[in-house]
Amino acid sequence: MADEAPVERLLEVIARLREHCPWMGALTHASLVEYLLEEAYEVAETIETGADDTELRGELGDVLLQVVLHARLAEERGSFTFDDVARGLSAKMVRRNPHVFRPDGTLQDSFPATVAEIVRKWDAVKSSERPERRGPFEGIPDALPALAKAQKFLDRAARAGSAVQVGELAETSAVTSEEDLGELLLAVVGSARTQGFDAERALRDAIRRRFDAPS
Repeated sequence: MADEAPVERLLEVIARLREHCPWMGALTHASLVEYLLEEAYEVAETIETGADDTELRGELGDVLLQVVLHARLAEERGSFTFDDVARGLSAKMVRRNPHVFRPDGTLQDSFPATVAEIVRKWDAVKSSERPERRGPFEGIPDALPALAKAQKFLDRAARAGSAVQVGELAETSAVTSEEDLGELLLAVVGSARTQGFDAERALRDAIRRRFDAPS
């Protein structure tokens, strides 16, 4: 049964755990936040360190567990179900990728779009979905790590055609305050972005090399 319908079996297992396991039964959306973030970072680490597919499969399962748990909590209060989450995601992917799908979900006859065109169409659809947003920076999670957040802001600014200037990389000796340090870090992120690098990932890799490598 589990092999024939693995998703349905997973949903059933979680439902039973919510009913009969005191620890699972006490979970809330708020209490799950730390686990969701932790599991997402573990997936990132698995990928970045070149772990094998068995480990990646397990870590992806841990992330899926968080989605299933949140959906189960919502279902228990009559709000939405896991199926609603999946259905909404499918509809969003069709809606935001008109270079691949027609509005009814069928495939286009040809797929000539460039990556730049895809990004423009994606941004246009997102803007139409949330017309109440006042600018390109709304919707960026405040809880993002600072380097990733800075890069996201710079990306959004560039895609919106906004002129956001960041300083040139300065000598470390010029940093005499946290404000100076912040400007230096922003300049580092800006430099990384123009070269196609991910500042957050690069720093994680540097930490692994410096502290995890054998002496």
